[in-house]
Amino acid sequence: MKKFIYTLALIFTLGISFNSVQAADKPAKNPSELTAEQTVQLEKIKDRVEEIKSMDKSNLTSAERKALRKELKEMKNQARAMSGGVYLSVGAIIIIILLLILIL
Repeated sequence: MKKFIYTLALIFTLGISFNSVQAADKPAKNPSELTAEQTVQLEKIKDRVEEIKSMDKSNLTSAERKALRKELKEMKNQARAMSGGVYLSVGAIIIIILLLILIL
């Protein structure tokens, strides 16, 4: 059993080091810089969000409120995609934690 765990740990560390070597060869990108088109799109999203926040939602039907929520979620996803961040899902985090527990 120990031999299996040590072999798994060796493969895992070699895999990580190989990926970092490949990443070192590529030129670094600066994802925080937005193009002019992306900046305009982001400003449109911000303006629409402010417009929705300032609306009087008490006289809307439930279908209209649901449509507004859906629109806000779509705009949030678009803004996240433009920012270029790396996001991990809960399932990925759980798998990583389980692998670390098994290795250690």
